[in-house]
Amino acid sequence: MTAMTPVKTLDINAVRTEFPILQREINGNPLVYLDNAASAQKPEAVIEAVANVYRSSYANVHRGLHTLANEATEAFEGAREKIASFLGAERADQIVLTRGATEAINLVANSFGQSLKPGDEIVISQMEHHSNIVPWQLAAQRAGAVVKWCPVTETGELDYDALMALMSERTRMVALVHMSNVLGTVNQAERIVRLAHDNGAAVLLDGSQSAVHLPVNVTELGCDFFVFTGHKLYGPSGAGALYAAGDWLDRLVPWQGGGEMIADVYEDHSTWADVPHKFEAGTPAIADVIGLGAAIDWVSHFDRAEVMAHERALLDRAMQGMADVDGVKLIGTAQDKGAILSFAVEGAHAHDLAQLLDKYGVAVRAGHHCAQPLMRRFNVDSTLRASFAIYNTAEEVDAFLEALNKAKSFLI
Repeated sequence: MTAMTPVKTLDINAVRTEFPILQREINGNPLVYLDNAASAQKPEAVIEAVANVYRSSYANVHRGLHTLANEATEAFEGAREKIASFLGAERADQIVLTRGATEAINLVANSFGQSLKPGDEIVISQMEHHSNIVPWQLAAQRAGAVVKWCPVTETGELDYDALMALMSERTRMVALVHMSNVLGTVNQAERIVRLAHDNGAAVLLDGSQSAVHLPVNVTELGCDFFVFTGHKLYGPSGAGALYAAGDWLDRLVPWQGGGEMIADVYEDHSTWADVPHKFEAGTPAIADVIGLGAAIDWVSHFDRAEVMAHERALLDRAMQGMADVDGVKLIGTAQDKGAILSFAVEGAHAHDLAQLLDKYGVAVRAGHHCAQPLMRRFNVDSTLRASFAIYNTAEEVDAFLEALNKAKSFLI
């Protein structure tokens, strides 16, 4: 499958008109939304796609024989096809539709985890989101396996020498983030896959950020599993996907049981539906999945390289502006870095600064960002995070920097 051909030039002002919420004012100031790493805003095309499901064609999918069920099923499975194409998967049946990246990781940890033996090893890193830590801890506890941690360098990069040293004949899974939600660091996925496969281990990549900000081709990456979530990709919350390479879905046992994932149910046993439905128990988030398909349509109309260059220019402008703010400590300065800026300000708590920034209409995230091991690595308990998206502007970066200086003056 191939990605859709870009058809739109990147006119940021035109893009912004497609997002109704960007017309809002907060405390009498224009909204400057820089919390995109947590969740992005939605264009009108996505809002209408979801609304139209409920207005005109909502029904449960797959099992109905009436018109509405057929329409809903066609749109739902059409979204699966779009996701497969967007990720560069070879086949649509390699895509399991989930509620998001967290559910997708839990699916793999629970299903793959049933093959783990005492003493087997799972490798993760200090820069992982909690959703790529806790499921593996639980899987290890159940099996008597061991979780091993790859360190992060002072600039916020994965320590590849340490990663290599962690590998052993007992390594079964390497589960790493593709692009950090705190540092913005883009990890060298092909290198990770090659190293893991050379040691007989499978690889899961958390693409929650990379699927938004980078061109991703899972076939070329060679990973065994790739997960992403729709709400960061300008789509609805409650929809995401798991990609599994080769025959992994045939080899893994189901995680959740119920309707849809079965072929036949008897009193003493059950048999499973064909993949990927074997892993899709119960009624799915029908409208949200269709909305995710609409989001992929919308994103795919833009040239990814042009969008990346725009977001990188915003990040560079913000980082240059930070050099003029006293007491700022940047967390994550890797050269290969996406449009995420995390920082701490000496003498000011991140939560206090975030609340003051909101007074000026600037929305950023403050806290540990579901990455407490990474916070401890950098000796902070929380940071502020400004994260940029396709609809952000240079003027908004300047407004953020001005608001930060004002907020800082109140606290220090």
